[in-house]
Amino acid sequence: MSQKIDIFQRMLAGGIIRNDEMEDAWETVFRAQRLSPALNASTTIDEMRERLSEIIDSKIDKSTTVFVPFYTNFGKHIKLGKNVFINHACSFLDLGGITIEDDVLIGPRVNLTTENHPVDRTKRKYLDLKSIHIKRNAWIGAGATILPGVTIGENSIVAAGAVVNKDVPDNSIVGGIPAKFIKAIE
Repeated sequence: MSQKIDIFQRMLAGGIIRNDEMEDAWETVFRAQRLSPALNASTTIDEMRERLSEIIDSKIDKSTTVFVPFYTNFGKHIKLGKNVFINHACSFLDLGGITIEDDVLIGPRVNLTTENHPVDRTKRKYLDLKSIHIKRNAWIGAGATILPGVTIGENSIVAAGAVVNKDVPDNSIVGGIPAKFIKAIE
């Protein structure tokens, strides 16, 4: 049991994880894959909350809504606040940890990925994990991609289709590929 706790803690701490260290984590990946079809067959918001709560191993607040289909490769490293809205066809790769605070809006087809791979070709199959943090009242536009290690500031907006590879300050609008500062929000 201590080995499982150790790998999960290391994943959330970020950094390089070798393939041979992932054995215990694969159980959780396969569990998410087994549970996802039932989630994506949900026909009510309450049913969706119940099934996604099982995948992320945490009760989702009644004020939070996630439209299906919803995709995750792990699930247990997703933390959802209250009054969060996640639109259709979002994909959360959460091995490195995803925290979404209260009152966040996430548009359709948004990708949050906490996983990358080293450039060194001899280590390319290793994982390089970094968490994503989306702060209170942020809005992520349709089709945006948030890359590993990024924090989206409080009240900030990420424009549709943006690829965010750097932290976004509080009260800011960013857009483009890669995302750049557009303006401050008063």
